[in-house]
Order: sequence, then structure tokens, then C-alpha cells
Amino acid sequence: MKVAIVHDWLVVSGGAEKVLKNIIECFPKADIFSVVDFLEDRDCVKGKSVKTSFIQKLPLARKRYRAYLPLMPLAIEQVDLSGYDLVISSSHAVAKGVLTGPNQVHISYVHSPIRYAWDLQHQYLNEAHLNTGIKSLMARVLLHYIRGWDSRSANGVDHLLANSQFIARRIRKTYQRDATVIYPPVDLANMSMCVQKDNYYVTASRMVPYKRIDLIVRAFSQTPERRLVVIGDGPEMKKIKAVAGENVTLLGHQPFDALIDHLRRARAFVFAAEEDFGISVVEAQACGTPVIAFGRGGALESVVGLPLERPTGVFFGEQTPESLLAAVSRFERNVGLFDPRACRRNAERFSSENFRAALTDFVDSRLPYGGLEHFLPYPAMGPLRVNQRHPADVES
Repeated sequence: MKVAIVHDWLVVSGGAEKVLKNIIECFPKADIFSVVDFLEDRDCVKGKSVKTSFIQKLPLARKRYRAYLPLMPLAIEQVDLSGYDLVISSSHAVAKGVLTGPNQVHISYVHSPIRYAWDLQHQYLNEAHLNTGIKSLMARVLLHYIRGWDSRSANGVDHLLANSQFIARRIRKTYQRDATVIYPPVDLANMSMCVQKDNYYVTASRMVPYKRIDLIVRAFSQTPERRLVVIGDGPEMKKIKAVAGENVTLLGHQPFDALIDHLRRARAFVFAAEEDFGISVVEAQACGTPVIAFGRGGALESVVGLPLERPTGVFFGEQTPESLLAAVSRFERNVGLFDPRACRRNAERFSSENFRAALTDFVDSRLPYGGLEHFLPYPAMGPLRVNQRHPADVES
């Protein structure tokens, strides 16, 4: 069986790339395709070469690849996968739009329908300051086009997978299709639990608007008796520095080992985004650290919130400093209820091993003619031999 794995773009290694790495581990002989590939760290593709689209060679593609979004539907449709039996796409943008035929099986692991074209359109336009004017009109026309293509291309997928129930609901809303949930993998082997906690809170994220690191920093800056450590970098860094109090330590980008060390020792991990899933929330729990999270999105599925038994976190209901600080106070009043061992056990539900087992089982059950080990290009009854009667002709 020939297998192709298709990813949107390979520029930096994030949560989607961790999923890609585990998909490749399930199908190590698969060929890899992507719109562009500018990765320096090749770990997530297991050192394999990647076949790219024509966008790879366009001017400034390395730094401005997102500017070519209008061309990406065309680019992904030019990827020739006609020689493959099984196609697995890892998609948060255009990867699921590859063209496949009736004798091929296409399974798409959807991190999300294109967020900025669907329910988050207005939020993204506001954050990009595209509320009015000719640029706003052009952006809205483009997103209208993207919505139509995104919805239409979902019809070419045989089976949809979602990374959370939250995304499964978004898929149902946008594509009118049901999706099976397989939670994304977290590499728990590189994270050990710590029972003894230091007196600080931690948050870690790329500093982009929807992550709401500014909200967390503003909230903690109002309570100088609490210490906050912030890990990450990005375009919002200057804005966040401007509102940070003396009790807030901005460490910028840190290597993975340093990140895990801070997660292990923190009183709690603070998370204010409405995420599709949120791997960092699970990583914190894997380190034995409870979570204070915004009660929307994937966090509701990965955190056991008060007042449930053996809680691993606390939720706050609004993205405001007041709501967040109320949740912090609630956490501190109930701190004795949070057991690092319970946090670790909850995180183990999302192990890489569980992901790979669930994915291979799903693929095997959806392939015709006997599954992964017996993928044959003829009907399940086998090839007709000379003088062989069709089963319908055999008398019972």
C-alpha cells in the first residue's frame, strides 16, 4: 500500500507538527507533501524529504508564505497523489483540499476548519486592524472565497478526524459532516512530575493576540503579591512589556527543557486562550501542575475542573482580569484539593502511544478489503478466476 501524508506548511515546529510526527511514525514509509517546507529542525518529519508546491519557489515565500494564501487552494490541488492508495492529510488550512479519486481513501485529521475564514473572521479582522477601508473589503472578499473552497473541498474527504469535541462541533457547523475525535499526542516521556511547588505561576505561549497573554499579565500586575513567569516571544512582546508589573518576569523564548522545568515547579499554569485543544495545558498537567484556564474550547476536555472529584484545574468564565483573578483566588482557597498525581494521570489520557493506537485502529477499520495488511485493488471476494461463479449464483 502506498501512503501519502499531506501537511499545510512546514515553517516552524508547533502542535500541528507534533501530530504530523506521530502520523509519520504510524506510516514510516509514507511520502510527505506540503505547500512549502522551510523547516530547519527536521525532527517532526523524521528527517524525511518533503515534496512541495510551486509556492515554494515564489519570491519571499520563506518569510511571507502566508501572503500567498489566495494561491494555496490552487497549489494544493496541483499536488499529484494519483499513485497512492491511502492519503492522510493533517489540516488546519488547505491540506485536506488535495484531489483524490474513488479508488483512494482520504482521511483528514482536522486541527480546525480555517478559523479566520469562519466563526473567528471578525476577531481576526479586528486584530489586523482591517475593520474599514479598501483593504478590509479585499480581505472580506478573499475570506468569502476561502469559505466556499474550504466547504467544497471537505466533500472530497472520505473520513474526518477532529482533535477535540470542540472542533468536531465546528466541523459539523461548517462542513455539515460528522467527525471522529482523536485527541492529539503529547510526548509524556520527556516530562516528569514534580510534587514540591515553588511560589510562582507560569504561562507559556507564542505572543499573538488570540493567546491573550496580555490579559494574564495585566491581571497579575494588579496583584503584586503574586509572582508570574511568562515564557514565549512574538509580535505582542512590546505591548506585553508595557503593561507588565515588577512581579511579572518575561523570559522570552526558552528551550524545551527550560520550559518543562518551569512547568514542573509552578503552583499553576495559567491559560487564557480559546484553543482548539491546547497541548500546553496537557503538558503542564503531565508535570503535575494544575491549570487555571479560560472555560471555552478544548481546555474543557483536557482539564478536570472544580468541583469535580480529583480536580486538575479551575476555569474562569470571561476573558477579563477580574474573572481570571477570581479563578486564581478560588484555586488558592482550594489548593489542597489539587494532587500532582491526579494531574499526571489525567494527562496520560493524551499520550503519543494512545494517539498512534487510535489512529492506526481508525485507519485499519476504514480501509476496504481487509484493512492495512490486505489493501488490494479488487473486491473483497477476491479476483474472479476462470469458471468461478459469482457468490450470488451459489445456492444456499
